Amino acid sequence: MDFATLIGILLGLGAILGSIFLMTPDIGMFGSLSSFGIVFGGMIASVSVAFPLKDVLQLGAAMGAVFKGGGDALGGYVEEAVEAAEVGRKGTADLEKHIDSVKSYFFKDGLQMVIDGYSLDELSEILNTRIDYRELRENTQAGLFKSMGVMSPAWGMVGTLIGLVVMLSGFGGEGGGTETLGAGMSAALITTFYGAVFANLFFLPMADKIKTRITFSSTLQNLQLEAARLIHQKKHPIIVREKLNSFIPPKEWKKEEG
Repeated sequence: MDFATLIGILLGLGAILGSIFLMTPDIGMFGSLSSFGIVFGGMIASVSVAFPLKDVLQLGAAMGAVFKGGGDALGGYVEEAVEAAEVGRKGTADLEKHIDSVKSYFFKDGLQMVIDGYSLDELSEILNTRIDYRELRENTQAGLFKSMGVMSPAWGMVGTLIGLVVMLSGFGGEGGGTETLGAGMSAALITTFYGAVFANLFFLPMADKIKTRITFSSTLQNLQLEAARLIHQKKHPIIVREKLNSFIPPKEWKKEEG
């Protein structure tokens, strides 16, 4: 669980509801099922037009991925690679025994290619292709959330316009007046409020969160790709450590023990 995402959403909702309560104790006036339906339903309709159906149907899984815990510090993966390099210098038989202790499937596949006798170019090409297409898939998810964030306020405005038309059509009739106008205007603006909240508290931040995860995952996989290449070349573990340290912040650099 990514507690930063959860805490951020709860803080945002708390700030909004707390501010409303300070202005008026009647928080219920901000609840409107029709306004929610216009904003959320219209937004889903728009992304269905903009994206393939298979991507829209995976929206729940993409949202779940946002709340998953973030990756571990990269320094631990450097140590894992150095350990594999030490074993790999002994021979492929020892590396094959060691491979089950490797947690990352991407790095494990790279080591398996070393064991199976893939050339250095073949190993690099296959793993680079996997990185590229993972980035494409995850960027599609980020684009989906970004579009939802852009479209939510637009559909909020559509709902406001609908409310204004309904309000003004009855303004001149029996019972019309400034009180009716004020109440109607308040109801019409709720959809704009919903659209702004959806965009700025949920969907645009989620798009940025996925972008951050993409950067982290790509850095990690490029680190592991380089590790697999160095192990393929049977480089000394000290060289492996120093080269892989280049991928991580200096404060996380791993040094030779003892």
